[in-house]
Amino acid sequence: MHEMECRVLSIQSHVVRGYVGNKSASFPLQVLGFEVDSINSVQFSNHTGYGCWRGQVLTADELHVLYEGIKLNNVNHYDYVLTGYTRDTSFLEMVVDIVQELKRANPNLVYVCDPVLGDHGSMYVPENLHPVYKNKVVPVADIITPNQFEAELLTGKNVSTEKDAVEVMDLLHNMGPDTVVITSSDLPSRLGDRFLVALGSLRTVKPDGTRLTQRIRLEIPKVDAVFVGTGDLFAAMMLAWTHYHPNDLKTACEKTFSVMHHVIQRTISYAHEMAGPGRRPSPAQLELRMVQSKADIEDPAIVVEATVL
Repeated sequence: MHEMECRVLSIQSHVVRGYVGNKSASFPLQVLGFEVDSINSVQFSNHTGYGCWRGQVLTADELHVLYEGIKLNNVNHYDYVLTGYTRDTSFLEMVVDIVQELKRANPNLVYVCDPVLGDHGSMYVPENLHPVYKNKVVPVADIITPNQFEAELLTGKNVSTEKDAVEVMDLLHNMGPDTVVITSSDLPSRLGDRFLVALGSLRTVKPDGTRLTQRIRLEIPKVDAVFVGTGDLFAAMMLAWTHYHPNDLKTACEKTFSVMHHVIQRTISYAHEMAGPGRRPSPAQLELRMVQSKADIEDPAIVVEATVL
């Protein structure tokens, strides 16, 4: 009997050229053996960091129509749902409705959510998304990957020490998700200012009902460039590696952050090569080298070690 294959419903952006959203998540997940069903929340020519872009946006009603089609054929069975950047509250609320319905059909479904709100103290989505994430989305999520700013917004608590971060992760667990990864923070790294700190927390319940929390800390090499699509790749890799290493957050995070490192390094060398000495690479030159990183995605050499707290 072959193992039941894992099917992911990924509701994210699509770009014709380059790698963000579904383009950033689908290939790596497929390479790692997942069936990926994509709903494209937008279809743009390219990501919005370029000089210009054109395209279409899917409405909440159109999302519902696509889901209805899947349902009418009785193939609405999923093991995972994956979502990222969204700009519209009604779309986000429709996603929540779909997740809840899929969870009724499969109580073991895992919802991986990157609660994209902003970074470094400022929001880059409309403010009315904040309460929707906090009150509706996070409570149905199982794995969340906020940055420090998003974690602070969702809990209403500031992080200035590792202890604060642990408390914030506990508050997030109490809101719903069993797995929380703070993907980047402003906490000082033990390896100096060329590293940044990420933290993870996994809450499990033992058969006798006692709660167990695994917490880890990772020191991530800083990169002097702005990439687009890395958060989407990160959430997809968290989905994959927590699937292959259940109850082992340390290994899942080490593999996830290592994949990120390899893809980013390959992208940087390529971008600098293309731009030429002393010139800033363009957004087109900084598109993630995804296809070229296939081997690293499948079997990443571990370059980031996690410390158990």
